[in-house]
Amino acid sequence: MSRPGVPGRGTLLGRVPADHALSPCTGWTRAHWAALADDLLLSTRPFTSPDGSHVDLPGRTGGYGRDVDGLEGFARTFMLAAFRLAGERGHDPLDLAGRYAAGFAAGTDPTSPRRWTRPDEHGQAKVEAAALAIGLDMTRPWIWDRMSPTVQQQVVDYLATVVGGEYPQTNWVWFRIVVETFLRSVGGPYSSEDVESDLAAHDTFVREGGWYADGPERSFDHYTGWALHLYPVLWARMAPDDPLVVARRPRLDAHLDDYLRQAVALVGADGAPLFQGRSLVYRFAAAAPFWAGALAGSSVLTPGQVRRAASGVVRHFTEHGVPDERGLLTLGWHGAWPDLAQHYSGTGSPYWASKGLLGLALPADHPVWTAVEELLPVERGDVLAVAPAPGWLVSGTRDDGIVRVVNHGTDHALPGDDVSDSPLYARLGYSTVTSPVMGRRGWTDPVDQSVALVGPDGRLSHRSGFEALSAGTVRLEGGAGTAPSTADTVGTVAAVGFSRGRAHWVHPAGEVLDYGSGHRGDVTWGPWVTTGSVVRGAWEVRLVRVAPAEGATSGRLRVAGWAVSGDRAPVPVVDGASTLVSARASTPTLVSSVRAAVGELVPGVDVEHDATALGACTAVPWLTTAGEPGEDWYAVVVRLAGATVDPGPTPRVRVEEDVVHVTWGDGLRCRAELPGDGARGDRLDG
Repeated sequence: MSRPGVPGRGTLLGRVPADHALSPCTGWTRAHWAALADDLLLSTRPFTSPDGSHVDLPGRTGGYGRDVDGLEGFARTFMLAAFRLAGERGHDPLDLAGRYAAGFAAGTDPTSPRRWTRPDEHGQAKVEAAALAIGLDMTRPWIWDRMSPTVQQQVVDYLATVVGGEYPQTNWVWFRIVVETFLRSVGGPYSSEDVESDLAAHDTFVREGGWYADGPERSFDHYTGWALHLYPVLWARMAPDDPLVVARRPRLDAHLDDYLRQAVALVGADGAPLFQGRSLVYRFAAAAPFWAGALAGSSVLTPGQVRRAASGVVRHFTEHGVPDERGLLTLGWHGAWPDLAQHYSGTGSPYWASKGLLGLALPADHPVWTAVEELLPVERGDVLAVAPAPGWLVSGTRDDGIVRVVNHGTDHALPGDDVSDSPLYARLGYSTVTSPVMGRRGWTDPVDQSVALVGPDGRLSHRSGFEALSAGTVRLEGGAGTAPSTADTVGTVAAVGFSRGRAHWVHPAGEVLDYGSGHRGDVTWGPWVTTGSVVRGAWEVRLVRVAPAEGATSGRLRVAGWAVSGDRAPVPVVDGASTLVSARASTPTLVSSVRAAVGELVPGVDVEHDATALGACTAVPWLTTAGEPGEDWYAVVVRLAGATVDPGPTPRVRVEEDVVHVTWGDGLRCRAELPGDGARGDRLDG
């Protein structure tokens, strides 16, 4: 009997045999992908309205109401159906074209009692209109061309309500671009001013190294890949000869190439994507940028690397209860965990995971399906890189397959903002095997992966609005050398990053709706806190200095490590007797630890319940000062690793005035300059 939620004999996917010759890493072939897509589409049929226009999935109604949920269910599953039809060149044993064509006819009929909510009536319909337009363009011979003139006009009238509308200056600009591009292709109304304005907005999102910020804030997350890189590729496919496409495509493709070089290194050996950023209920949409690269003809990743990365991501979820025992995608990560959803997420929202199945639009003879899988970067060796745009120090370790990022540049805010920390953006670290503490306390207190001050009422201070000071590498010296690596730099450098901000406590006023970012409210200001990281392998040497500010509230300094979750309570171990105190939390697969290296600190472990999507119990090791911190530097050694990996000797740390010296367990050494108070000038007393 198959485990609930894991594909078994009752599903099409469960009947497809693994092929370890073609796919030595995952065993997955195109047949697995097609079977999963068909399972997902067939499982939603019992929840499709009689007229075919809405897919009303069971579960908690989203913040925008039942009609929007049903529209999402239709539009997002239609996108998946479109990929299937396009890749099969119209071969359609499930009658996908006929069923979705009927839904279009009913949903766009203004006289229907369940007509679709229009883009000019509700903003979420602007998102879904893009999925409808992309799918119609991709299936033109089998759906659009076979519609009656009356239905075609209804569809045009429905989509045309986007023209001249107001759109947020975020990834949403692409929703209007692709809709108006489709409208233009079928003789419908469109506005060249809209498209040019939206493309100009997109240009303002461009950041170094292939990254996009999702709007003006430091909002770096999966939207870079599954939206801001994906839609330009789909747009170029829709209108390859459009002068705007011809002029922009070289820049868009080059930017995508730069991003893919980094994105592939963010996938864990088990296929897990980074657990960071909003809309994580979209799950394997994280595979979308790899398929976008293949669709765009990028050569940065080989076909075998593309399929390894994408199959790894999707297979990771199918091995962890996705879809569920009904064949449905729920609000959650592995299983259902509704608290992971934002306010805008409804029952149909998780089907944006369809983007991760874009590869099915490529025919079976495409090289991505016929090439032999190749290893991920973290499977070939340790990974160490700096992503300057998000301010991430990226470290992957081959021994346990974990990828971590230490964060000194992302908070979904602007420098100087006084919002609270979003657990999805402002933590000091994210990985492929951990989740930040969420739930109620995770939003009010930065419990894990944080440097905070404990206020008079026991609440923890926030860091959002910090200033990103630096992110780079320093050379290693001495020692007997390191094991071979995939990148020449991994064995010769450590990654270093610093940030500084004013600690503050936020007391939200009234009801707060979760859109992924931090919350605003009444603010109490604390001192300036400078935080730094020297990263190598599973280790981070975390450096902290607190500088007083006039009239500021202060409190004990608290430095917290990685949160580890499990179905059983992680095992806490606290050592307060030795000279170098430490705290550790472990599960059968993970160990998270913090150890004092410079400064007097007291250890402890927090245990939270139902606080993450990765397990019922979560533990966080931390260190704290006995009273208010001094003005000297503190250093803490932080580690996250697989439970079976030998940690070796703990790095040794020495601080001398404006320099930190680190001696790693293998004897290699490095030094990094520490930022001085002068970096902020008179703002230190502001």
